[in-house]
Amino acid sequence: MPYDYIKSPAEIYRKSFALVGEALAGHALPSALMPVAKRLVHTCGDPSIVEVLDWSADFLQAGLAGLSRALLVDVEMVSAGITARFLPAGVAPVCQLNHPEVAGLAERLGTTRSAAAVELWGQALEGGLVVIGNAPTALFHLLEGIEAGRLPRPAALVAMPVGFVGAAESKEAVAASDLPFITVHGTRGGSALAASVVNALALIARNESQE
Repeated sequence: MPYDYIKSPAEIYRKSFALVGEALAGHALPSALMPVAKRLVHTCGDPSIVEVLDWSADFLQAGLAGLSRALLVDVEMVSAGITARFLPAGVAPVCQLNHPEVAGLAERLGTTRSAAAVELWGQALEGGLVVIGNAPTALFHLLEGIEAGRLPRPAALVAMPVGFVGAAESKEAVAASDLPFITVHGTRGGSALAASVVNALALIARNESQE
């Protein structure tokens, strides 16, 4: 028996964002941040995500500036969720998690591979956009390195680590820092949400509609 459902990709996309817009109509979000909020809701299918959404006043401007310079991600799943054709020319996600030096470095530092991989971003961190979609340890390690003056300061952080051990705490630490940031508080997060923020920023930079 044939089912009655929308088959057109363009119509699915249009209707999805129309429904997301309706769901967010009652939320007091800055208009400039609405494209990012819409992408997050579209990605997770849950308008309540905006209730735990937090950002610094300078995030949007700083995030756009960082994206134009370098895009540093903690895991390959974040890279996979970023739409390459949206990105500025010459910018591509950089993930060092599978670099051959990471395992040994993690052992020497007594931390996770995700945290050790942060060290390999090096000077690319300076003024870039950092996107953490998985590992709280990577976010903590980055903050520690910046605070100690050992790691360069990025333009902005997309802080979306997920899980029950350290995720909520690492995001609270970001919110308490002086770095431009966006995050979703609590245990929720993940690579898809982190990538959706990058996609939203990239479309804003291109002056293209999210819908």
